[in-house]
Amino acid sequence: MKQIQYQREQNLDSAEFIDCLVRSTLAARRPVDQPETIEGMLRNANVIVTARTETGLLIGVSRAITDFYYCTYLSDLAVDQAWQGQGIGRTLIEQTHEIAGLSTMLLLLSAPAAESYYPHIGMTPHKSAWYVPRK
Repeated sequence: MKQIQYQREQNLDSAEFIDCLVRSTLAARRPVDQPETIEGMLRNANVIVTARTETGLLIGVSRAITDFYYCTYLSDLAVDQAWQGQGIGRTLIEQTHEIAGLSTMLLLLSAPAAESYYPHIGMTPHKSAWYVPRK
């Protein structure tokens, strides 16, 4: 069995992050063509947890914003398609929640293709989500 290393990694390289987003298909919904935005997303996240292979290849990343007391917003969960189905996403979520504080409510907005995944790992759907679009 292949060994996967999980760690909190607050200084994640933006090129590695983009590469992982592409390999996970999440890049279709992220501004990967805007380096300044990607840099800001990484720099201002409270919690970044990564999954890497034995050779150091980034195969998964969780990026969250939290107050460490009440609420944690999991803004990105990306797992390389070649590595999906092995519990990496679940472990990234669990470790992110542990770092942010288990007393916080962890919430996320799902990519359309991943909607069936979250109930599978024990997350509860919420029927009332509202947002103001980017301008």
